[in-house]
Amino acid sequence: MKIHHFKTNESGLNRFFGPLESKIMKVLWDGPEMTIKDVQAKLGQEKAANFNTVMTVMNRLVDKKVLQKRPLGRASVYRPAQSKEQFLDTQSRELTHDLMEEFGPLVVSHMLDELEEADAELIEQLEQKIKELKKER
Repeated sequence: MKIHHFKTNESGLNRFFGPLESKIMKVLWDGPEMTIKDVQAKLGQEKAANFNTVMTVMNRLVDKKVLQKRPLGRASVYRPAQSKEQFLDTQSRELTHDLMEEFGPLVVSHMLDELEEADAELIEQLEQKIKELKKER
């Protein structure tokens, strides 16, 4: 699944989701599969959330293929289609691919500029990855 609206002026999960979508995803990534009522209760610990609003947003996340839904008795239970780590890996890969397609070497140059602030471990990982890529060619 590809999230089509990446928000550069937001941070964290809000770059991919609306505010309530982010909260719902955090609840579901932190726990087992849940009903809408379970998610509403978890969200209600911070601020009361309307059941119908939570249901609408969760079903939109199903439509976007971010959540999976299955029947359980008279209710339905929801769970993320991917782990949080898999989701972030997929989205950052898609974003990087799109940036490379559109801006090419300019993107690589700016990423390298950002390495000035990176820790030594990240730079080591990057050097290892470049060595592996060179061996494959």
